[in-house]
Amino acid sequence: MVSYLQTLNISRRIGDNLLFEGISININKDDKVALVGVNGSGKSSLLDIIAGKESPDTGSVNMMRGLSISFLEQEPVLDNERTIIDELFSTGSTLTNLIKEYEKSLLTGDHILIQKMIGKMDDSKAWDYEVSVKQILYKLKLPDLNARISTLSGGERKRVALAKALAESSDLLILDEPTNHLDLDMIEWLEDYLSAASRSLLMVTHDRYFLDRVCNVIMEINDKKIIPYSGNYSYFIEKKQEKESAARANSERANNLYRSELEWIRRMPKARRHKSKSRTGAFEEVKERSKAIQPDKTININVHTARMGKKILEIKNLSKSFGNKELIKEFTYSFSRFEKAGLVGRNGSGKTTLMNIIAGIAEPDSGTVERGETIRFGYYRQGGITFDDEMNVLDAASKIAEKVTLSDGTVVTISQFMSYFLFPPERQRTFIKKLSGGEKRRLYLLTVLMKNPNFLLLDEPTNDLDILTLNVLEEYLSGFRGCVIIASHDRYFMDKIVDHVFEYKSDGTIKDFPGNYSQLRDAFPYPDTSEDTRLKDVTKKEKSKKRLIEVAGKTSLTFREKKELERLEQEISKAISEKHLIESEITGGGLENELLRSKAKRLGELLIIIDEKEMQWLELNDR
Repeated sequence: MVSYLQTLNISRRIGDNLLFEGISININKDDKVALVGVNGSGKSSLLDIIAGKESPDTGSVNMMRGLSISFLEQEPVLDNERTIIDELFSTGSTLTNLIKEYEKSLLTGDHILIQKMIGKMDDSKAWDYEVSVKQILYKLKLPDLNARISTLSGGERKRVALAKALAESSDLLILDEPTNHLDLDMIEWLEDYLSAASRSLLMVTHDRYFLDRVCNVIMEINDKKIIPYSGNYSYFIEKKQEKESAARANSERANNLYRSELEWIRRMPKARRHKSKSRTGAFEEVKERSKAIQPDKTININVHTARMGKKILEIKNLSKSFGNKELIKEFTYSFSRFEKAGLVGRNGSGKTTLMNIIAGIAEPDSGTVERGETIRFGYYRQGGITFDDEMNVLDAASKIAEKVTLSDGTVVTISQFMSYFLFPPERQRTFIKKLSGGEKRRLYLLTVLMKNPNFLLLDEPTNDLDILTLNVLEEYLSGFRGCVIIASHDRYFMDKIVDHVFEYKSDGTIKDFPGNYSQLRDAFPYPDTSEDTRLKDVTKKEKSKKRLIEVAGKTSLTFREKKELERLEQEISKAISEKHLIESEITGGGLENELLRSKAKRLGELLIIIDEKEMQWLELNDR
């Protein structure tokens, strides 16, 4: 077995907080490793060290000579002045530099140089690389390759960075939260892609289906150490449960022995204690052992739910559009007590818009939303809330409430309540700017629940939350005595909580499905026909482009044939550029109806022109 990378006794400290120490791991060829652990345990810091972005405080990282690494950071840094396609080919690798040279040769019109570059592209199989890159972009819903990075949303930037990492022909792929900002069909595509990829993988993700289906090694950061498990997520859970059961049994035995020894120490006359040093020494050893064996710390969601009346929420003929895009079309539904519904649809389909309307943050174009008088919303928004980084954790939470009512009616201070969410008194004085991304999300969850809501709106609540926190949140939501609406890309989370699903259709209608996400997916797989057609179209155009240039460079062609092929290439390129421009204008949503119809008509004409021109040069090539 070929060892790609090893770490030896590395440690990392941020300020006074020791994240981990003495960590030694090994990653072999074909390993697909997932790193799991509670928020703030140092998962992203460990990835940064392994990828060479940071240096460990102690220890070393050793890797095989010539090992190439691609790294997707949790918050990727991209060049705002570049276009998407420029960013994709900016890796500096031999292959991407070759493609750049080839593209430049086309601009010279020098057929000898072009033919030379075509030969190099053939030798390096660069054509396949160029097509695969564009296929990845289409799968990640980034079709406008000429869009400037500065114009993209946060989610689009993360997808560009993911495409860049996937496209690099590296030996080891390191991914920090790759499923964030992907919709469900993108995640399933990425799952298949990484499962089939013949390269090693190290990643942090909280998507448990993803872990189960892709990874063959789980490494858990626990108590500042690494615990490896050779298997997928299901194996990890099984073995971890066995280990914790054994630990609890050992702890129970140690505690019983500790109590017995304590009783003996107290009974023994003081004058005789100097005669039993071995016994008292053993007592101290047992005492320490009983303290050392402790189960994992988890949050404790123990919040009172406000009483619900008979009327919950009634939505009648709700419609909402942005520009020319109809997101919600005549949606009607009446909620009953204790319903738990999921929202399923691609990014931009209107899931957040519906939640905003229900919460009263946005207004519909038409239709009504009637809320019961007793309804108290708790809205966990995808963007969260903006905390003052210069405030400490306790002061930030105290601005929202000073006291919280627990499920048994007990009223506790906000400081006591924060301890249930793994913010002990010493951590409550930490400045928010020093919290990890996951700790900030946990703090946000705390501020939502402390208001004792009875109707929860959860928009991507699983982003950046660790698996242990997700398990506790799922347990809380399963027994929640109120209503819940969830929009989440975490299929495992959705399957455990929801009892029916609202599925968004492309025309803005919303269909109610009586079951969870996996049941919906089995019954009605996403229609990928249009996307597959686009991918075939991309492949066809790239191969056609190659063949066209090959023909143009052949010395056996007549002068007239060469000129004809040059003309066809220019006309096809011009038509494709105009097509991309019109597509961008249409999807931008800023066109008036009459202009939109005109653009759509021209787009149809261009598609016919492109097909006709391509057929012309194919026929010429055959001759």
